[in-house]
Amino acid sequence: MLKLLGSRLATAVPSLIGVVIVTFLLTRVLPGDTAAYFAGPAATPQAIAEIRAKLGLDKPLPAQFADYVSALAKGDLGSSLSTGQPVATEIAARLPASAELTLAGLVLALVIAVPFGIVAAVRQGSWVDHACRIITTAGVSLPVFFTGLLLVYVFYFKLGWAPAPLGRLDVFYSAPETVTGFYLIDSLIARDLETFRAALAQLAVPAITLAIFALAPIARMTRASMLAVLSSEFVRTAKAAGLTDYTVIITYAFRNAMLPVVTTLGMVFSFLLGANVLVEKVFAWPGIGSYAVEALITSDYAPVQGFVLAMAILYVVLNLLIDLAYGIIDPRARSEA
Repeated sequence: MLKLLGSRLATAVPSLIGVVIVTFLLTRVLPGDTAAYFAGPAATPQAIAEIRAKLGLDKPLPAQFADYVSALAKGDLGSSLSTGQPVATEIAARLPASAELTLAGLVLALVIAVPFGIVAAVRQGSWVDHACRIITTAGVSLPVFFTGLLLVYVFYFKLGWAPAPLGRLDVFYSAPETVTGFYLIDSLIARDLETFRAALAQLAVPAITLAIFALAPIARMTRASMLAVLSSEFVRTAKAAGLTDYTVIITYAFRNAMLPVVTTLGMVFSFLLGANVLVEKVFAWPGIGSYAVEALITSDYAPVQGFVLAMAILYVVLNLLIDLAYGIIDPRARSEA
């Protein structure tokens, strides 16, 4: 297992270096002049030039990149020109909000999609199987922002079941004392059930939006993987031995069908990181996705670079966890490292 971990970390470092280089270059070719934007429409060319020199944008690209990497090595992601705050501080403050939303959507999708895919495979051709195909097709076809707006219209505007899509908590509640940054967990730690219910109500609709987007590939992969395993020789042997359907399906079939599903989880999580940006804007969720969009509109380089780097690290960590899960589920994966 340690050998597997070491080999994966060795491949992750070049990936992160590539992300740093590509992100730096892309932010420099974005349309718009950062110095002119923050100088204001009435600024003189001399004032714009002074701001550009203060920001270091008058230097050649290699010199700017050297300054960026030097600061990055010290853990300094720079400061946001819009807020004046260090990017690392703002990302650390906003990351729990994005993580809570993303994980809630992913867990909800797993709870629905995995049993749905198993039943669809076991009862191939039944109404459950047809419903699985329809739902998964709709899930991948509908844009996530459209799904979010549709759910807001139905559950907030028409039915009045959901609270206003204005952040993590209603204005009548105060945020719980920060322990993990996850409002649901922190409110339970503080034994504040009222705040827990309020936070859960605010989280429900955006989490369902992400879950609809995520459950389609998970359910389809679960169904396809289960169909392949159910037709194998060892499953037929287990049935012939008189084992119960539950034992055959869960203990034998699903365990062997888990690897493709775990692989799909990695891809789905990366998709959710991108979809999260749109969902946060729709629901005014104070996460790092909305933070990056606001910075991108104002050509504020540092927050955009910090956001991309944070997402890359999260993706690398997730893939590392998936590789370790491979080694636990299938010991053969350890010997192949």
